[in-house]
Amino acid sequence: MSSTPAAAESELQRLLARHQADPHALLQILREWQGLQGWLSPQALSQIAGALGLSLAQVQGVAGFYRFLHTQPVGAYRVLFSDNVTDRMLGSEALLADLCQRLGVVPGQVSADGLVSVDRASCTGLCDQGPALLINHHQVVTRLDAARVAEMAELIRARVPVAQWPPAWFEVQDNIRRADVLLGAPGEPGAALAVALVRGADATLAEIKQSNLRGRGGAGFATGRKLELCRQALGAEHVVVCNADEGEPGTFKDRVLLTRRADAMVEGMTIAAHVLCARRGFVYLRGEYRYLLESLQALLQRRRGQQLLGANILGQAGFDFDIAIHVGAGAYVCGEESALIESLEGKRGAPRIRPPFTAEHGYLGHPTVVYNVETFCAVAHIAQYGAAAWAAVGTPKSTGTKIHSVSGDCARPGLYEYPLGTRVSRILLDCGAAGAQAVQVGGPSGVCLAPDEFERRIAFEDVPTAGAFMVFDRSRDMFEVARGFAHFFAHESCGFCTPCRVGTALLVKRMDKLAAGRGSGDDLDVLFELDRLLHSTTHCGLGASACNPLRDTVLKFRPAYERRLQSLKFEPGFDLDAELSIARHMTGRDDAGAHLENRP
Repeated sequence: MSSTPAAAESELQRLLARHQADPHALLQILREWQGLQGWLSPQALSQIAGALGLSLAQVQGVAGFYRFLHTQPVGAYRVLFSDNVTDRMLGSEALLADLCQRLGVVPGQVSADGLVSVDRASCTGLCDQGPALLINHHQVVTRLDAARVAEMAELIRARVPVAQWPPAWFEVQDNIRRADVLLGAPGEPGAALAVALVRGADATLAEIKQSNLRGRGGAGFATGRKLELCRQALGAEHVVVCNADEGEPGTFKDRVLLTRRADAMVEGMTIAAHVLCARRGFVYLRGEYRYLLESLQALLQRRRGQQLLGANILGQAGFDFDIAIHVGAGAYVCGEESALIESLEGKRGAPRIRPPFTAEHGYLGHPTVVYNVETFCAVAHIAQYGAAAWAAVGTPKSTGTKIHSVSGDCARPGLYEYPLGTRVSRILLDCGAAGAQAVQVGGPSGVCLAPDEFERRIAFEDVPTAGAFMVFDRSRDMFEVARGFAHFFAHESCGFCTPCRVGTALLVKRMDKLAAGRGSGDDLDVLFELDRLLHSTTHCGLGASACNPLRDTVLKFRPAYERRLQSLKFEPGFDLDAELSIARHMTGRDDAGAHLENRP
């Protein structure tokens, strides 16, 4: 950190110059400045606003939107425990309480000496090796246990720099349990691109369409059709974006692809650029994967040296395309492609009103194609080996393979790649999940399956998924699982639309009432009404899917709810007399109730 105001001012000016004082780089400037100074002071926000030609309100709005940006001082050691259900199942809450007790700090607050703050973060994408946490937003610690927490407390008290902590703590395993075409032997960098250049842009697009590849982010829109729509859209420039904001709790497949198959992802992006005649690309890297930034930047630089990125790619005159990496700052909603575009432009990640869609009007108004990491890897595979090879795997409506992030109550958590159409029971068998009570497929926004559904198939025509596969055995309380997901959605709502902002909060309030043992049949009726309202009135998919865990668990695990019902009649959500007691005390009327009782 800078030691003097003059040094800080000079450092800020260098940062602004490096980003060419571009207002669209606001989020990156804020994130990097916080990395240098620890937090975003009012003075810094004002200086940044002036330098970028933005109002202070705009800059403050962005700084206040993202979880990993801080407009109040935080600890020199900022410890964030992953709060996904799988981490809690492994004892993360007890470990958090232990660390707080050892350091004398309350969760969500800064210690009196300013040394440390401890809090929770949404899923960090390390479900296969939890409990996990983040230190200062850029360093991960995996496989936490009581011994590590005790030693961590000592290191923090001794002010040992994080870089000097035991290296084994930072080890992130890939845990590839079953590989197929995407996780198998990696191809030679540039091989798929060379085939695409020989084939030509038109034929490459036709090949992708004929493969019937569908997007691997969950929605399943036809990849070739989306590319074609973007190509046909009018605009002086087209843009290619990789959505590496893998924020769905329980999903970590893109983390491994970014580690082991980043060349294939970049190759797929470059092939898409060839089809679109695009010159500019972005990788939107989720903030929780900040620790991968340097390795990805090194990969891009290596590819530039191999003439696989930059000017005149593979010697083809005029084929100029390069990629920049944009790091997020903790916002689940930015996984939605229009919110991601807003964030890329340096704004709050609020989803856009559509139409127009990003393929027609995306980054800075340019036609923009957005795919996730797995989809771009599939594009590279199809370009190299052809549509027929891809379409021969899976089902006619769901071609190719799908990578599953398996975690929870199983012997072998990790990544499993299967042809689409594989039965849920096969995955449970392979991962060692005997006696499963439920499987949450596709994360909280997906579907919860009961044992009588385990013969269903993972495919767009049956059980679609973005990749998460969380297993719960019979010791788990499915009501508490759903309640945790309800808290997640309420926390992650961007607040743009009233139905989502208010509805998710009301959902949490009702679920918490049930958890406290004050529920009634009336509460279940209200929960179903909230489901109907959220599903039909919210602005984007976050609100529309917020009640999915509730709906599935009430229908399939109703006893978990019924044992929390105090009666079938209405039960108030609060104690009226207790609420009025504060006012009575302030007005000196503590005995008002007694006076009323003694009146003739």
